[in-house]
Amino acid sequence: MFEKLTERGFQVEIHSHAKAILSVDFPKAVEELEEAIVGLSIPIEEIVGSGGGETQGTQRLRRSLAKLGWTKLNFTVEKSINGKAREAISHEIDHVKEFEVGVVALEIEWNNKDPFFDRDLENFKRLHADGAISVGVIVTRGTSLQDDMKALVQRFAEEKGFSSHAAVEAFGLTRTKRQKEVVDKRMKTFGVSFEDAWANAFVNDKFGKATTHWSKLEDRVTRGVGNPCPLVLVGLPSSIVTFHENLQLEDIVKEEEALVEEGIASAD
Repeated sequence: MFEKLTERGFQVEIHSHAKAILSVDFPKAVEELEEAIVGLSIPIEEIVGSGGGETQGTQRLRRSLAKLGWTKLNFTVEKSINGKAREAISHEIDHVKEFEVGVVALEIEWNNKDPFFDRDLENFKRLHADGAISVGVIVTRGTSLQDDMKALVQRFAEEKGFSSHAAVEAFGLTRTKRQKEVVDKRMKTFGVSFEDAWANAFVNDKFGKATTHWSKLEDRVTRGVGNPCPLVLVGLPSSIVTFHENLQLEDIVKEEEALVEEGIASAD
């Protein structure tokens, strides 16, 4: 199951009998998820240009899922005692699809604060307990992508000639006084190149350990968060990052605007 993803280097973990459930009741869901995810690629310019926010690549993944019928849904669970309404709890899930025998829900956590995993897993747990979903899926940055992020960003900086703050700003990236000081201090303290210092500061600022990535998700699942909801975890590998696409910041902004118009990306 999910062989196409694992062959391309994606991390896949399946928990709480999700494999049996998917193979028997939801083979079409597996097929559609692989179709949407396996071809994912993210140009390095989008990672840098997004400033740590969701990239156009992950937004295109959302668009692919939406075209296959995996759309946003707000679940409302209402409880009553003796016919009187007592409480109503809402759970908004970004990608949900109903099949003949049940519902599969999916969340993409590209780069949020890691407590978002608690929210997702608890939502899945409650919805599964109430019979609203059969399986929950979470897609996030995999181990190799998290571990290689600094090297990827530094390679980009070196290829673009980011040898000074002025060169970074010429590309269209604004930096605060504090961010510049961090780069200068690392260069002075460790004797590293500007590209190394800038990449290190960028990644620490935007993709730090307290953000959503594989080890943070795995830690929670190991502790039983979300249990006993059947789960599929998908980690995006560093191999999806591409170079030499020659995208300019204005190209990235134009695609962002197009995705906002389609309702795939947020205008915030």
